[in-house]
Amino acid sequence: MKGYVFHGPGQSAWEEIPDPVIKDAGDAIVRVDAVTICGTDLHILKGDLPEVRPGTVLGHEAVGEIVEVGGEVHAVRPGDRVLVSCISACGRCRYCWEKAYGQCRGGGGWILGHLVDGTQAEYVRVPFADLSLHALPGGLDAKDAVLLADIFPTGYEVGVLNGHVHPGDTVAVVGAGPVGLAAIATAQLYAPGRVVAVDVAAARLDAARELGADAVVDAREEPEQLVTDLTDGLGADVVIEAVGVPETFELCTRMVRPGGHVANVGVHGRPVTLHLEDLWIRNVTITTGLVDTYSTPTLLRMAAAGRLPTSSLVTHVFPLERMEEAYDVFSHAADTGALKVVLGEERHDVVAVRAA
Repeated sequence: MKGYVFHGPGQSAWEEIPDPVIKDAGDAIVRVDAVTICGTDLHILKGDLPEVRPGTVLGHEAVGEIVEVGGEVHAVRPGDRVLVSCISACGRCRYCWEKAYGQCRGGGGWILGHLVDGTQAEYVRVPFADLSLHALPGGLDAKDAVLLADIFPTGYEVGVLNGHVHPGDTVAVVGAGPVGLAAIATAQLYAPGRVVAVDVAAARLDAARELGADAVVDAREEPEQLVTDLTDGLGADVVIEAVGVPETFELCTRMVRPGGHVANVGVHGRPVTLHLEDLWIRNVTITTGLVDTYSTPTLLRMAAAGRLPTSSLVTHVFPLERMEEAYDVFSHAADTGALKVVLGEERHDVVAVRAA
């Protein structure tokens, strides 16, 4: 089979690799029908995550069909159409008992495309299949479902829930990429007073408006002043950082009100200065976190009921064999207008779903 292999910073290729096999009794082998590229994959290619070894197949989001299971897999079986979660869970450690699956100490956590071969391939081995695969509700399209493997749980759990969004709140989301847009969409579940989106790309700000942002602002045009004006000088109740660079994190800490929350979602590849000399007296709460995906079953039900605008984030669709081209489109989002790129086995031509 073929897969997208990381060979070191700046080096990767879609190439022939061995077929995955069952290694543990809890494993499942999934034929990949739809997969997507995450901003974290770009961080890996930049060398921001040195624990990813050369030779690793990238990717941690997929939808597919089970073709084989180990002897201790009971919740799913061959032929089932499933969502492959970005987080694997052993189900036995303290963190899994607390549904903090991202911190699993029994061999799980974020391992796909990180510590073991991932989903950007024709087939993938999924450890701990009973807790790491979710049977798809009937009729849910793969293009919709694949965004629930990581993007929507991350924006919802690490952004909206960690940020403690409440009715009437002013919520500022810095970074209107896929995760930021998912945070904007799921923040609506809590009836905020207003949502402000901050980005540098006009296409992403347009997408933010479509998903419910009440105001948008170019990050280069004094977003702090806009938030100040909208809140009578107080600041935002919740600020969600969805970029992962020092400048945007520091911007978030300046936009939040006294007693407010900064929810950091972005993956940071460089150190960030924490200005406690300014923050301590303002009673600001800062949260960080890897997604736990405990919300995935709920989000799947909502998507099946048409309550989540999942596929509206998909701007480009490619066949699997054009993985390298898809990476190029996604990594140049400012020029291509790419939000979320989906690749599927059955597709034969690239489709620009949303005008750039």
